[in-house]
Amino acid sequence: MIASTPATLGRRSLRGEHALRLGLFGANCSSGRYITTLPERWSASWDDNLRMAILADEAGLDFLLPIGRWKGYGGETDYSGTTLETITWATGLLAHTKRISCFGTVHVPLFHPLIAAKQMVTADHVGEGRFGLNVVCGWNEDEFAMFGVEGKDHDGRYAQGQEWIEVVTRAWTEDDFDYAGTYYQLHGVREKPKPYGGTRPILMNAGRSPQGRSFAVRNCDALFTQPGNAGFDPVGLAAAQNLLERTRAEAAAVGRTIDLYTNGYVCCRPTLAQAEEYLRYVCEENADWQAIENMMGMRGLLDGLSPEEADRARRRFASNSGGFSIVGDPDMVAEQFATISRIGYTGIAFTLVHYADDLPYFASEVLPRLERMGVRSPS
Repeated sequence: MIASTPATLGRRSLRGEHALRLGLFGANCSSGRYITTLPERWSASWDDNLRMAILADEAGLDFLLPIGRWKGYGGETDYSGTTLETITWATGLLAHTKRISCFGTVHVPLFHPLIAAKQMVTADHVGEGRFGLNVVCGWNEDEFAMFGVEGKDHDGRYAQGQEWIEVVTRAWTEDDFDYAGTYYQLHGVREKPKPYGGTRPILMNAGRSPQGRSFAVRNCDALFTQPGNAGFDPVGLAAAQNLLERTRAEAAAVGRTIDLYTNGYVCCRPTLAQAEEYLRYVCEENADWQAIENMMGMRGLLDGLSPEEADRARRRFASNSGGFSIVGDPDMVAEQFATISRIGYTGIAFTLVHYADDLPYFASEVLPRLERMGVRSPS
């Protein structure tokens, strides 16, 4: 577990005093999080990312959270096949923004901790303390195979992750130390400069399993999580609230507190009918069904289903492959965000069909409503 030295304190949460912190999720990946063939789908080009980041910064959003991907899912669009590496992506965006925080998403088996620590300190100095780390201990085995890295079992991933995060945080706070672990044997470690302002970057983890939650509550400032049946129905909200309460209790048991974030898909239009019609256009009429099939097959989500059950599962996955579906007019969307705050989430990273084109309407219509509801402080 990370020790609470002065250098690890003082930056425990994102800037701002909002009841619900808002960020954009997955903009470094082509198509974002919508698995669609639309010609106007998100490109993930640098120009589009830069425009998105400046708009988000000016609107007062809190953070940008990328997805670490190395290989697409195939299909007509090769969904998520074009991606920008997350630490260099964050560094570039931090140089062009003033207030918003940018995370890097790092896969433990692919990054040596000392190289990663140096890269992230560089990003942190560029952003004057606005860099955050989302540490991922495991991922898709076919991507690891591309690097010639053999995947470990579930417990082994988190054992390596524990050593990795210990090395990184010690490199950020100490000089001239040795480290003797199972996965890393290091001698005479010295890295300068240290993170910006004498505090370390915010640490986030997205583990869903009991081991993942345990890793997060011992080591991280934030856990990015949601129940398997996330939704606004009573069952879904109760499951989410129960998960949050259990996670906070686990953190309290080891003398820590932890922020809890989730993710979602947003489709906001002037009327509910327009939002639902556009969502059908994006996610049904123009879905990349082969990419959806590939993703679900990789995760075992179609195993044991009848043809009818598999068809229903594909259609659900096409419009929401994880997290909350936030759909409607501005009043409805604001109320759904408020509900997420009321059940106990600290923040949400959400996806728009086209981040840069859709964000101005969201910022002008939804954010003022959230301010009036007390969910967000005035920008």
